[in-house]
Amino acid sequence: MSEYILEMKQISKEFTGVKALDNVNFKVKKGEIHCLVGENGAGKSTLMKVLSGVYPYGTYEGEIVYEGKVQQFHKINDSVNTGIVIIYQELALFPDLTVYENIFTGNEIKQGALIDWNETIVEAKKMLEKVNLDVNPETLVKDLGVGKRQLIEIAKALSKDVKLLILDEPTAALNEDDSENLLKLLKELKKQGITCIMISHKLKEVITIADSATVIRDGQTIRTLDASKGEITENTIIKNMVGREIQDIYPKRVKNSHDEKVLELKNWSAYDQKLGRHVVKNANLHVKKGEIIGLAGLMGSGRTELALSIFGNAKAYKLQGDLLLDGMPKAFNHPSEAIKAGIAYVTEDRKGDGLFLLQDIKSNISAANLQRISANGVINENEEIKVADRYKTSLHIKATSLEQLVGKLSGGNQQKVSLGKWLFVGPKLLILDEPTRGIDVGAKFEIYTVMNKLIEEGMSILMISSELGEVLGMSDRVYVMGEGEIKGELPIENADQEKIMQLATQ
Repeated sequence: MSEYILEMKQISKEFTGVKALDNVNFKVKKGEIHCLVGENGAGKSTLMKVLSGVYPYGTYEGEIVYEGKVQQFHKINDSVNTGIVIIYQELALFPDLTVYENIFTGNEIKQGALIDWNETIVEAKKMLEKVNLDVNPETLVKDLGVGKRQLIEIAKALSKDVKLLILDEPTAALNEDDSENLLKLLKELKKQGITCIMISHKLKEVITIADSATVIRDGQTIRTLDASKGEITENTIIKNMVGREIQDIYPKRVKNSHDEKVLELKNWSAYDQKLGRHVVKNANLHVKKGEIIGLAGLMGSGRTELALSIFGNAKAYKLQGDLLLDGMPKAFNHPSEAIKAGIAYVTEDRKGDGLFLLQDIKSNISAANLQRISANGVINENEEIKVADRYKTSLHIKATSLEQLVGKLSGGNQQKVSLGKWLFVGPKLLILDEPTRGIDVGAKFEIYTVMNKLIEEGMSILMISSELGEVLGMSDRVYVMGEGEIKGELPIENADQEKIMQLATQ
């Protein structure tokens, strides 16, 4: 009997003439954790959608062999019925239903024609114990954090007698503690005989957890690496992902020594009237011309709330304290006022708040500064194309044309469009909220390179990031937040992960 639970042979898949997968071969051994890595748009998610039946048999070329049998999955339920369950980055839970209802949605426990709710609750408790999640199964999902929701998705998979569990960027939106708990759980599931395929951009996680790792580039299988042979290293993965070596993921730049403060906050507080509490309390910070300031802290520490309070106060917080821009007191009542004053904000939620997914690249890039390419209320389309093409080229946005819908782009290219949109405004201060969340190492390097270039040109950047390596690798100084307060400031030469975490958890 084969040692492989899954073999995908010469899989090819096209979308309107564009080859997303080109004769991909992919093997997974029984009971292993196999990571699938590659740049955004490399074809990882497409391959898993072929496997799970999202792209049904007949819409692709090649063969799927699962548990020794050739499979023809025409819909997702076909793969689920064989023990294959996929969990996507955007979790498919119903927020207004309870935990137990979510776990057994589509897989209801019935007594005759009726759902047996008492038995459902009992079985839900068992599933929650398996994923080490201590919550009341009658809790509404909307009242739980994203880390616990991720575990509920896995509990839901276990309720379906999963044999092959596929996770697409499972830790992308998790903090470090929740990520660590999830990886521990995957190791426990491995001991129980469950095979796991994990798509991840976080190379340190891949190195920590993978028994094998397959690299896909431009729709083709490049190489499968074996941890037992010492092949799964950061340099090896990066070289195979991007086709070249990246010696330092955080590109070096010449440090500027400007003394002029672009932004200064004095005793700055923001009170959320809906929540009935302060989300920012007595913050004091400054950003000088030509420097990158890192803003670190755990999820819920108030970093995004601080950014929103600076950028025109879109959440209508009750503000106190002083905000100075170029030494002059300012009071912004709307993001449009902050934009006019020279502040831009690239949101952490590019899909929800940052971009118009159903519009094309050129429309998105021009959206925040239409007046520059308009006359008498009419957009100059030729000028819009020139502007969009300039940023497409300078930011290395990979797309078939400027008319391509942004929703069809990979995560890394969507982030570049979002960045281009705000660079077109011509800000003096750029606020970047999780600028590289959910994008691959090659795209990260390109975004870091753009950041350094902007700094050299005299712009200032306030960067919020949950990746401590990113904070340490890109910042000139670091402020650490916790419970809405700034717990400390560290010059980068004195900063390390331990000091940041000590401040964040005070």
